[in-house]
Amino acid sequence: MEQPNVTHDGEARLTPTFWLAVVLTGVATGLFGDLLMWILRLVEHAAYHYHSGSYQGAVARVGGLRRVTSLIAAGVIGAVSWYLIRRYLKNERSEIDEALWNGEGDLSPRRSLLTSLVSEVVIGLGASIGREAAPKLMGGASGSVLARWFHLTPAQKRLLVACGGGAGLAAVYNVPLGGALFTAEVLFGSFALPVVLPALATSLIATTVAWIYLPSRATYPDIPTYQFSATLMVWSLLAGVIIGLLAVGYVRLIGWVSFHRVRGVHILWLMPLAFVVVGVLGLWYPQLFGNGKGMAHSAFLGLGSVGLLFALFALKPLVTALTLGSGAAGGLFTPFLATGAVLGGFLGTLWTHLWPGSPLGAFAIIGAAAMIAATMQAPLVGLVLVLELTRGGFALVIPMLAAAVIATLIVRQIDGYSVYTARLPRHDTDVTT
Repeated sequence: MEQPNVTHDGEARLTPTFWLAVVLTGVATGLFGDLLMWILRLVEHAAYHYHSGSYQGAVARVGGLRRVTSLIAAGVIGAVSWYLIRRYLKNERSEIDEALWNGEGDLSPRRSLLTSLVSEVVIGLGASIGREAAPKLMGGASGSVLARWFHLTPAQKRLLVACGGGAGLAAVYNVPLGGALFTAEVLFGSFALPVVLPALATSLIATTVAWIYLPSRATYPDIPTYQFSATLMVWSLLAGVIIGLLAVGYVRLIGWVSFHRVRGVHILWLMPLAFVVVGVLGLWYPQLFGNGKGMAHSAFLGLGSVGLLFALFALKPLVTALTLGSGAAGGLFTPFLATGAVLGGFLGTLWTHLWPGSPLGAFAIIGAAAMIAATMQAPLVGLVLVLELTRGGFALVIPMLAAAVIATLIVRQIDGYSVYTARLPRHDTDVTT
């Protein structure tokens, strides 16, 4: 018997035309990633005078009134924009997960672009959702458009859209391997060679093109090189259970708020109200503003008191769910990465009283990998993304894998859903959804 990958491509044939579409999708995705991140930085600067360094530090330096008014502005802009988009473009698709899993990968470039632009604006103003959803969507939309131009088969179109989606994540976080694995493990559900090759190529091209504007360094720079220890190994086994059980609750929470998401004209007042709540909480915890990148970075560096870590791990999933439930469109990757990091730091702080010897940042890295693995139902993606994001932690691979496998298995056995499948929209008669 020959290796199956060697003998055939499967349904999606890797023809020369398909490879041309892969190259163009990678280029388009990288350029869209630059555009969206430029808009995000522009809004962050206008709202909080943010230039570089810590976004949460910039938020903390402005007054409380400015924080709340920025969130109110985000709520009003998001509510009006998404209401109009969903009302007048209701027959156009802009959900990449649904397009791949319940369709043939068709995405509307117009609605996708408008949704993505609004998403980055409200995140820049402080909305508690992930920035990766917009470049992921535009990568998929680029693949969908090119597939139509080149008259690709439905199977080729689905693969190209999945490659574009993973490449969008890769481009804005500078994680080409993680983006390719996201394509294979999460979006397409196959590690066959005919899937992995175009996934790697698209993510590679998109990431390289994105260096035109985005930096080529690690997303989380200056993370120390943490070393393996017995205490980390034992802790990872226990933490995997705790993180897995919490991840079950998080996935169910996202599913519930997605099902009951505000629809129709109610978004015009409920979204600003929800954003006011987040803004008020941000008076005490400015770390809650934005996607949570600053939270995760501080935890990876081993910073934060036990009380602060507990408050952030408890509040971040709730304000993110509130934001999504109000009708906002955005990602979940960094919010749950940050939640896992601060949870790992919190649990690690308690553990060091029983068995000292390891830095708190090491616990945060393990916690982040386990949380991403469990909530995405993608242990390889969780491991590789954290390694690429920090450019460190390689000595922690064994405890990271242990925690990720245990946490993922618990979620799979109890429910089997991920935060992506839990968010799949319901199909009803509401024309403004």
